[in-house]
Amino acid sequence: METTFSEAISQAIAEEMRLDERLTIIGEDIGAYGGYFKATKGLYEEFGPERVKDTPISEIALLGTAIGSSILGYRVIVEISYIDFMTISSEQIINQAAKMHYMSGGIVNVPIVVRTQCGAGIRNAAQHSQSLEALFSHIPGLKVVMPSTPLEAKGLLRTSIRDNNPVIFIEHKKLYKTSQDIPDKDIVIPIGKAVKKRTGDGLTLITYSYMTLVALKAAKKLKEDNGIEVEVIDLRTLLPFDKETIIDSVKNTGKVAIVHEACRSFGAAAEISAFIQEEAFDYLDAPILRICGPDTPVPYCPDLEDEYMISKEDIVEGILKNL
Repeated sequence: METTFSEAISQAIAEEMRLDERLTIIGEDIGAYGGYFKATKGLYEEFGPERVKDTPISEIALLGTAIGSSILGYRVIVEISYIDFMTISSEQIINQAAKMHYMSGGIVNVPIVVRTQCGAGIRNAAQHSQSLEALFSHIPGLKVVMPSTPLEAKGLLRTSIRDNNPVIFIEHKKLYKTSQDIPDKDIVIPIGKAVKKRTGDGLTLITYSYMTLVALKAAKKLKEDNGIEVEVIDLRTLLPFDKETIIDSVKNTGKVAIVHEACRSFGAAAEISAFIQEEAFDYLDAPILRICGPDTPVPYCPDLEDEYMISKEDIVEGILKNL
């Protein structure tokens, strides 16, 4: 059945709520309104206000409520409308949720999923358009998931909900209206496993989230115009990321480019580059290339925001300059 990304999110939550009466979802305007991006549409009507809870605008209170509830035996999904506002709740996420299992010697679990939205491209300006995944990927005790397709969003969200400790589940705003056929069956995708979206022996292109769609277009153009076969790896999970799949691809191609929308400095590409340098240096035939967002806030001006976004042309140009 043809399903949008936002519908896949709602389906995953509904299916898990039917399986587990302990599961609740809380957030701002997630009830009758269906969420800012309609990813909770229909949940309030089926499960009611006791399990689908609209809350005041207080991200730190949201996370505190979720953590306390999870310790008492509930499983909680929290929607934080924009990843930018995760900074407000960072004390609860970083100092509390991420550390409780460790500090209790494994006695306490914190089964929460923090769903949030990232990314530029829809004219939301600098305070509603950031890509902050590297911040949370730096924190031991968290998992960070960033799917690129409706099917993967559904399968990874169901897995995240079943995890016994906190998962940061990041959805790019430009993906919500994308769609694909999703089979009517139980879909569960493991956290920490990448997937090859395109095979090739000319270069390994590593990416995730919305940039996967852009990278696949760039790979197609490189093949058509230059005869270069690019292997595209969609990480799907940043913490932990799939080291084995990366090394296998580097052995095959000898060249690597890493693409993400987030700022270049201290981003995920830097960590992945360091890993490849340390673990797969002997297989490299060229320096690792990073194609990343600029180290600036996201502009509101449409022309400037379009320039800020990474295009397939940017990827093609970057790869051709460095081959």
